[in-house]
Amino acid sequence: MIRTAGELAEYLGAKIDGDARAQISGVAAPERARAGDLIYLDSPRHQQRAADSAATCVLVRSGTRLAGKTTIEVSEPKFAFVKAAHWLLPEPARAAAIHPTAIIAPDAKVGERVSIGPYVVIEEDAEIGAGSVIEAFCFLGRGTRLGENCRLHPHVTLYAGSRLGRRVELHAGAVIGSDGFGYVFGEGRHWKFPQIGTVEIGDDVEIGSNTAVDRGSLEATQIGKGVKIDNLVQIAHNVQIGEHSVLAAQTGISGSSTLGKHVLIGGQAGMGDHAHIEDGAIVGGQAGILPGKIVRRGQIVWGTPARALEKFKEQHVSLARLPQLAERIRRLEEGKPSR
Repeated sequence: MIRTAGELAEYLGAKIDGDARAQISGVAAPERARAGDLIYLDSPRHQQRAADSAATCVLVRSGTRLAGKTTIEVSEPKFAFVKAAHWLLPEPARAAAIHPTAIIAPDAKVGERVSIGPYVVIEEDAEIGAGSVIEAFCFLGRGTRLGENCRLHPHVTLYAGSRLGRRVELHAGAVIGSDGFGYVFGEGRHWKFPQIGTVEIGDDVEIGSNTAVDRGSLEATQIGKGVKIDNLVQIAHNVQIGEHSVLAAQTGISGSSTLGKHVLIGGQAGMGDHAHIEDGAIVGGQAGILPGKIVRRGQIVWGTPARALEKFKEQHVSLARLPQLAERIRRLEEGKPSR
């Protein structure tokens, strides 16, 4: 879609400096941009990159000037760039069609403008909201529910009873509603604890490729609206994740743990069962939260076992000095002066 810089400034409610008639048709990184592309500048360190770019229009912070460029002044250039990209490059509309190889139970309810790809299987009592897209080889178990305008990429699996809100996007290979890992030992062997709960996913959630979200054992695993989950993440049974939290790749959340709203979890972090992360907390990459532990509201923790970031840094510096300290002790034990 082709817009003018003036139209974009009006859409963003921002001030423009330069040619308001300049045409914008796409977005790009500064080095790859061509005339007609939009870029953004959010740090003075990158000002030369923006100045050297072939892009005509640049999103900048207030008071920034770039010779030869049309600039649009905003408070947060990166966020404005994202909004502009959605406006300039809307998702192409999919034709509402059902592929002849799809297998759909007679009592399944399929809404208007739904697209269903090759070899999709939809079992009894499933409901698919209007405008949803279900791509090739997806499986929707009995009683599953999809809200309006959901998108399931190829090979997504929804176990029976899984419930998705509106505008949920699941990437290839995601598995929703598989049994949780719960066993009780008795009479010389492991007995599987009942896994008869559900998964409930709120509106505007996005879940990455090959991520697994287990059903609750007796209740529901719940993912709040606006949550974003990366690839290769494991969410165990009965976990509760609050609204607008973000989990990076290879994170593992053990059973019955809870995350508050606006929580950030770094890659490869792990949480023991019944741990609790309060609103706004940040858990650093590869951090380990012990079972039953609490990370308080707004706290930043790192390391294994996880501790406050300031304490982690202090201890990390001390660990780095251990070889020198060991050498000093050795020399003292040998009666030699320490260095």
